Amino acid sequence: MSTNLSNRHRDTLEKIFSHPSNHNIGWREVHSLLEAVGATVDEHDGKLKVTLGPETEVFRRPHGKDVDPQMIVDLRRMLTGAGLAPS
Repeated sequence: MSTNLSNRHRDTLEKIFSHPSNHNIGWREVHSLLEAVGATVDEHDGKLKVTLGPETEVFRRPHGKDVDPQMIVDLRRMLTGAGLAPS
């Protein structure tokens, strides 16, 4: 895990990778983490375009405050590919 992350970002990363999945991961927490570790662009339609390493992914803001299970899977894949999985 990157040592440049704040404690709040590390906590969010731990929630994303926890098993079983934590269903109380807020979109604001995820958005903040992605801004800290990658290049982000807020698109006009409410989507967030994230470039992390060689990969670019577009995430749709959830209807509620928490992210859905599929987004957690996508985040795990992207963060693991960038070497940001917790130790």
